[in-house]
Amino acid sequence: MYETFEKAVLMDENAISRALTRISHEVVEKNKGLNDLVVIGIQRRGVPMARRIADVLGSIESYRPPVGILDITFYRDDLSMLSAHPIVNGTEIPFDVNDKKIVLVDDVLFTGRTVRAAIEALFDMGRPASIQLAIMVDRGHRQLPIRADYVGKNVPTSNSESIRVELSEVDGTDRVILCDEVKK
Repeated sequence: MYETFEKAVLMDENAISRALTRISHEVVEKNKGLNDLVVIGIQRRGVPMARRIADVLGSIESYRPPVGILDITFYRDDLSMLSAHPIVNGTEIPFDVNDKKIVLVDDVLFTGRTVRAAIEALFDMGRPASIQLAIMVDRGHRQLPIRADYVGKNVPTSNSESIRVELSEVDGTDRVILCDEVKK
């Protein structure tokens, strides 16, 4: 069992907002607009981030791309280790993913296993033209050859540290925290 202690606040509400605005501009630039582009957030904190990015994209290009919600619970390679009854939040993708440029959004990129599961889930729904990855924090320690296309902040961490992204829609506040994990 581990106990988590807050070590430092790495990003506040303004820094998160600036990062999402920068990511949104990079999405427009890389894709030369928003034609055939959709935004999909990975449950949980990727969903409000995806909605915020879509809102900023809408203000930049006068068109808000569709937003989907992806639950990867049953695609995880550690499903048997989670619990006998894992919590499923549900997938809601009310559009066809075939031939779409998908911007996949999550809060923290660590080992790459969550992103692998998300890509597998998306391919079960169809054949996108491309999948691009937007992440608030890349903390390193990859176990799979996955990298983000858009990153809010790179934060090299040790194995005893963790990153916690808090968003007002889920946590009541916006901040990114570096934590120490100490064995009890």
